[in-house]
Amino acid sequence: MTTVTVSSDGGVLTLSDGTRTARFHAIWLRDNAWDAQTRSPGNGQRLITLADIPKDTRIATAAMSGAMLRLSFAPDGKTVEFDPAWLLDRSYDRAQDRRPGWTSPGIETWDAGLTHAVPTGDFASVSADPLALCHWLGGVARYGFGKLLGGPVEDGALMRVVDLFGYVRETNYGRHFEVRTTVNPTNLAYTGLGLQAHTDNPYRDPVPTIQVLYCLESSAAGGENMVVDGFRAAERLREESPAGFDLLTQHCARFEYAGEAGVVLRSRRPMIELAPDGELVAVRFNNRSAAAITDVSFDKMEGYYAAYRRFGEIIDDPAMEVTFRLNPGECFVVDNTRVLHARKGYSGTGTRWLQGCYADKDGLLSRLAALSVREAAE
Repeated sequence: MTTVTVSSDGGVLTLSDGTRTARFHAIWLRDNAWDAQTRSPGNGQRLITLADIPKDTRIATAAMSGAMLRLSFAPDGKTVEFDPAWLLDRSYDRAQDRRPGWTSPGIETWDAGLTHAVPTGDFASVSADPLALCHWLGGVARYGFGKLLGGPVEDGALMRVVDLFGYVRETNYGRHFEVRTTVNPTNLAYTGLGLQAHTDNPYRDPVPTIQVLYCLESSAAGGENMVVDGFRAAERLREESPAGFDLLTQHCARFEYAGEAGVVLRSRRPMIELAPDGELVAVRFNNRSAAAITDVSFDKMEGYYAAYRRFGEIIDDPAMEVTFRLNPGECFVVDNTRVLHARKGYSGTGTRWLQGCYADKDGLLSRLAALSVREAAE
């Protein structure tokens, strides 16, 4: 049974469904009303600004009307209805300050133990079945990466992967880039050298948030791909050295790329980035693109470099990595704000040809949310 009470001044409503209880301020309730005069019925966007709501808004009456909660506000006399479950799902009553470096419930950090549980989808299935696509994208969102098998072995096939959830983000490398050995390369990714686990393009602001790497040829010895959860690495650093964690979150590093004519890309961001409330939101780690660090004071620089070194050691720890080999027609997708990727060195014999491109995470999360709503309704 749903119960409703209002404070004597009309400023706060208390709502309970028997298992959950939450309080809501009158101004919050009025701002979040869903009537046709407040929100567009077609897209849910607000039709009013906060300035259109009286500063002294209060709850005049509150009562259940069937399954809905009916509220009247003073002084404007506005009456609206809410689904009590909708309100309770959005309770802010127990929001608390949390330890810096927390992650949302939809994020699951991992180490090498994920090797045999990598989120994996079949290209044909996710292309034809919305439920299969929903489950695969859900894995990518939770773990920060996923593999896709059984794709076509054809030039540009990676674009069909991006079409599943979003749009290609074009950069100075083009709509896509080739990853294979070349003479006098503009980027070390185009050699047979092994690469330390890294996030791509930290010198951009904003960075591309999704990367797709698609295999077309793979007969060279070596060249296995590795991924490392940067969020788990950050958690380990925080557990081992809270002071070091604070240094990498509270000071900006600098990154730069100027490997081709007419291109000078620079950014200034922390290696471990937190939201204002302490949520862990991004990791930027790329030794090849690190510029001189000049935003750390002299008395903190030694400690900063010790934390930087330890963060790199954690990232390099084999216990942190998931390793796999891509065969032609296979690809993997990474959240470039979280998951670092690497490559073992490979020999000059045989061939190794991957194509890569960038996309944006908001498209992937939007597609996942839409599919999840559809699945819940069926």
